[in-house]
Amino acid sequence: MNLRVLVVDDAVLFRRVLSDALAALPGVEVVGSASNGKIALQRIRELRPDLITLDIEMPEMDGLAVLDELRRVGDSAEVLVVSAGSRRGGDLTVRALGKGAFDFITKPDSQSPEQSRESLNRELAPLVRAIASRREIRAILRNDLPASGVKESVESRVPIAANKPSSNLNQIAERMQSLSSSTKPEMILIGVSTGGPVALSRLLPAIPADIGVPILIVQHMPAVFTRALADDLDPKCAVSVREAVHGESPLPNVAYIAPGGKQMRIASAPDGKPVIQITDDPPENNCKPAVDYLFRSAANSFPGRAVAIILTGMGSDGTIGLRLLKRGGCFVIAQDEASCVIYGMPRAAVEAGVTDIVLPLDAIGDRISAIVRRRSQ
Repeated sequence: MNLRVLVVDDAVLFRRVLSDALAALPGVEVVGSASNGKIALQRIRELRPDLITLDIEMPEMDGLAVLDELRRVGDSAEVLVVSAGSRRGGDLTVRALGKGAFDFITKPDSQSPEQSRESLNRELAPLVRAIASRREIRAILRNDLPASGVKESVESRVPIAANKPSSNLNQIAERMQSLSSSTKPEMILIGVSTGGPVALSRLLPAIPADIGVPILIVQHMPAVFTRALADDLDPKCAVSVREAVHGESPLPNVAYIAPGGKQMRIASAPDGKPVIQITDDPPENNCKPAVDYLFRSAANSFPGRAVAIILTGMGSDGTIGLRLLKRGGCFVIAQDEASCVIYGMPRAAVEAGVTDIVLPLDAIGDRISAIVRRRSQ
């Protein structure tokens, strides 16, 4: 069944270009378009799309108001925000993600319609596939498939104890933890992609203000958006949250987000203390910043002295870096499938055998605190 898409944008030319880019993707049917939020809500009621591409800055009714209304009425359509690559666009996009948008893409720079269409097609293709897969899983969990196929499908996709870690799971974690390096963790490493802003807004507030170590985060985002994300998270958290700066020494009780469009690594200064380095090195796994880039640097410079967490996201970025971290004895936590927006990066790590425990998102903060504090005693 085709993914039914509604395109919402106030620019006539861009609506046409975006519609063409979507229509060129297999399994996609563009069912309509709208030039502002009020018209969009009417079209949503009439057309019942599976996916809405939503401009944020529109006349009459903006995208944030549309998201509020969709949430109020419980509409199940996925929303993909189409954002301007400006500071204001970044701020609005982070707010939209917090209101339930699936993910975002940025409007292409000034290019010909053909170039814009090609650029959008490349950016949209993996997101559309992920959304289609997500809706399929939801259909399975709603028992929309024939009874003969439901049990096998659900059991193969949903991990045991997905909603709450059982006592047995906790006991296993304790034993595995005791087998890991007893070296006091000196940093917490987090890698995340699609669904990351919401995941971080739930995880970071669960970390106490006196955790005692710095937190280094790679969230797949372009330039500008990571500063907006840090500004949005900071007042919600007991620890401080900021965008990382080249050359600074990471402080305890501070979370540093890698700047979008750059790579971030942790290196050893001449005095042996950690220092953050922001580079313009090439993308890895088609990502910049890349989780593997950060994880590998910690494995090389501070073996066995980190706790690593891999969260929701498409692809497999982070798995190679986790393999290196595990060789040094680091403890690794993966987010479980049930609480992920996209169970791609955690799945890759779990299947590679480089994780110690798989937990629901809301249980990860307490586990991090227990690991850091137990080993620091």
